[in-house]
Amino acid sequence: MNTNRPLISIVIPCFNEEEVIEETHRRISALAASQLAYEFEFVFIDDGSHDQTLRHLRNISTNDERIRVLVFSRNFGHQLAVTAGIDEACGDAVVLMDSDLQDPPEVVPAMLEKWRDGYQVVYGVREDRPGEPRFKLWSAHLFYRFLNRLSDTPIPLDTGDFRLMDRSVVDVLRSLTERDRFVRGLVSWVGFRQFALPYRRSQRFAGTTKYPLRKMIRFASDGIISFSTKPLKVAMHAGICFAGLACVGIIWALLTRLFTNNWVPGWTATIIAVLFLGGLQLLCTGILGEYIGRAYMQGKGRPLYIVSERLGKKAK
Repeated sequence: MNTNRPLISIVIPCFNEEEVIEETHRRISALAASQLAYEFEFVFIDDGSHDQTLRHLRNISTNDERIRVLVFSRNFGHQLAVTAGIDEACGDAVVLMDSDLQDPPEVVPAMLEKWRDGYQVVYGVREDRPGEPRFKLWSAHLFYRFLNRLSDTPIPLDTGDFRLMDRSVVDVLRSLTERDRFVRGLVSWVGFRQFALPYRRSQRFAGTTKYPLRKMIRFASDGIISFSTKPLKVAMHAGICFAGLACVGIIWALLTRLFTNNWVPGWTATIIAVLFLGGLQLLCTGILGEYIGRAYMQGKGRPLYIVSERLGKKAK
């Protein structure tokens, strides 16, 4: 490669995207052809796809020496696929984008321009999200605002993982070893000079979303628990409130017992214990268990992901 030109790595995680891979390759190739001031490499991560995604990746990697493919031994999840791409990328700047083309490659030149202006992180801010269900739009809107209320690290609103990062930022991210990854939060946490670039998100080119409600909830919990201990404080305050309500209930039970004839032996004490103390214990135990479980998994020291096969050669 021509070392006089900066190398730009485009990292693209894939999971069951057989219908869009060829078009993704065509669009990023057109991007590279339009940016003659840069060299490009394309790092695809096959996150345990069980359709024909890997076959398409083999085909395009055979005909394009800029392509490298990491094949996971199984599905490890989107955030770990992004992490693997960050670890593998050799570029002076690294661009993260999804393979479904909802993050248009045509926005990348504007990111490169801001990078040349001295910004070390240029992240996309979604001005419009056509084709997405109202529930997903509403829940995402609520989640980011709720997360910012809890987190000590401000995380930009209405953003995804679509961003450009300078090599200095990438090197710091590679040094972080936590298992439960929330990459956009980690990029905010490391700091550096960052720029918000508005863009209009496109509709999915083909296929279906890989983030059903269950995964969205898990992803949201990763973001909240990874960047805040406030749920533990909420559990403590909830304990105080429930204890106070229990005291009120006890007083009411005693007054009822002493001054009325409408009394069933043991009923009041049972209701107080079940509704107040039992609910409080389950709530607090669940919150504590989530933090302890994550510490347990982190303590095992297992690798974040396993690459079973590599296609293509690293840029020099």
